Order: sequence, then structure tokens, then C-alpha cells
Amino acid sequence: MGNRTVVTEFLFLGFSEFPDLQLPLFALFSLLYLMAVLGNLLVICIVCTDRHLHTPMYFFLANLSILDISSLTVTVPKLLAIILMQSNTISFIQCIIQMYCFSVSVEVEFMLLTAMAYDRYVAICNPLRYTIIMNKRVCTLLAAVTWVKGLLEPLPHILIISQFYYCDSNVINHFFCDFTALLELSCTDTSIIQPLTYAALVFTTIIPFLLILTSYMFIISTILRIRSIEGKRKAFSTCSSHFTVIILAYGTMIGVYVQPSSEEFVKSNKLVTALYVVILPLLNPLIYSLRSKELNASLTKAIRKKSTLLATDTFRSPAHICKGSGWF
Repeated sequence: MGNRTVVTEFLFLGFSEFPDLQLPLFALFSLLYLMAVLGNLLVICIVCTDRHLHTPMYFFLANLSILDISSLTVTVPKLLAIILMQSNTISFIQCIIQMYCFSVSVEVEFMLLTAMAYDRYVAICNPLRYTIIMNKRVCTLLAAVTWVKGLLEPLPHILIISQFYYCDSNVINHFFCDFTALLELSCTDTSIIQPLTYAALVFTTIIPFLLILTSYMFIISTILRIRSIEGKRKAFSTCSSHFTVIILAYGTMIGVYVQPSSEEFVKSNKLVTALYVVILPLLNPLIYSLRSKELNASLTKAIRKKSTLLATDTFRSPAHICKGSGWF
């Protein structure tokens, strides 16, 4: 304990194991980041402007898109700076803030997926009272609880970790400030944070997963009682997008954190984490736009309307433009 030092910054290794792939990795992550941000922005704009999409399902989807953009902005720009400019240092305060923001995004994501599962449960199992149960007040309350819980729950972990000492090294073999990476670097007794970690695991992932699982048990039971094949198909199509996103979210989360901690798994863990951080926010709008007829129809309508306006402006005569502008 005599080797305690005050760490003022950390050093990321990033993907230094692949020196010949730095430019391809930069191009790949830049493209994926741009596509993910634009895709989620498009979903937000369509949901906000089309009144037909002012429903609980798309209200939560817009919240999910806002969350995806936020989580991308927390990690990917720094990753791109590490790859392109070798800007692989981060101050202690910035590292703590980045870890907090990433923890908030994980918390809010699983809570939003749980709220969306409840919405699908009401829509399929109690359709006649859907508009009464999932009214505007209830949806706003669910979203508010989700964001407040996500903002508050990681605070105890962050405050405790920010008080730890770091003795041997400040090198993080990752591309962002991960919770487990900082614990490995600390020379402080980390047993104090273990109960909080188990509690966070229960309240962040296990309880939401059990609630989602319970919702889908009732949903599947209700769908199986539908006699017509067409009715079953329509009922299943209303929750297929959400079910796909749940599989991807929990699957990648398990891939990131349920791995052996030996050195040989570090490379694969970073790649899986990159997929979780970048690919999942990119896939969310794609899955919902491909599987949702309403969202797809609104998107097509908006594109056609924009194309018509552009065509009208292009073929307008100069005199008509001047007249319309008040020049004559």
C-alpha cells in the first residue's frame, strides 16, 4: 500500500493488436457510427412528425433511438480518435464521466425494453382496453421512471470507484473506460463494491429479463389461443421486432461480460464490445423499419413527398420562381 499514486489520466490500448488494420477499422467504425446516428435520427423525426405514429410503441421507440445516439456519442468518437490520431489518453475525470454515461445507457436500455414488453403485453393480451391502460400519462410516467432510474442507479458505483487508488499501471486494454477494467487496475480492496455489483446485476438485468420473460409467456399463451392462422400471424408481427431487439441486446451483453478473464479472451471481448456499442444501435432502427408496416409506410411517404417537392422545384420556370418570391 506504500505504492499508492494519484492517477491523473489513463492510457487506452484500443485495437493496437491490429497495427495493419487501423485505417480499415477507422473507416468501418466511422461508417457504422454515421449510419447508426442517421438511422436513429430518421426514426425520431418520423415518429415526431407523423401523427399516425403517436402511439405508445413508437413513443418508446423514439426514446430508444435517443438513447442509442447518446450511447454512441459517449464511446465511438473517442474510439475514432484513438485509431486515427493515436489520442489514446483520457483524464481521470473524463474516464469516470464516460463510465457513468455508458452505465446509464445500459440501465436505460434494459428498462426501455421492459416497458416496451409491457406495452406489447397489453396490446395482445388486453387489446380492448389498450388505449385506456397505455394512455399518455402512463407512457410518460414509464419513460420518466426509466430515465430517472438509469441516471441514479449507477451513481453509488461511480462514486466509490472514483475514490479508489491505482498503483501499478494506468493502461486500460480497452477502447473506453469499462467498469471491470478499472477494477482490475485498482490496488484498493474492491470487496466493498461487490455487494453493489451483485445488486446492480439483479436490478439492471435479471429483474427486467424476468419481467420481459413473464410478459412474453402471457403473449405466447394468448397467441396460441387464437384460432385463425392469419390472426396468429398478425399478433406475432406486432411483437417480432421487439423480441428480435431483446435477443440481440441480451445476447451481446452476455457475450461481453460472461467470458473468462484470461488474457487470451481480451481481443475477442473488445471486438464483441465494439459490436454491442456500435452494431446494436445501428440494427435497432433497421429492425423496426423492416418489421413495422406503419414505420415503413411513413418513411416511404416522407421520401415520396420530399422527392415530389424536389421535382416541383427543379422544373419550375425562372419567371414562376421570381413571381413566387415577390420579385414581380
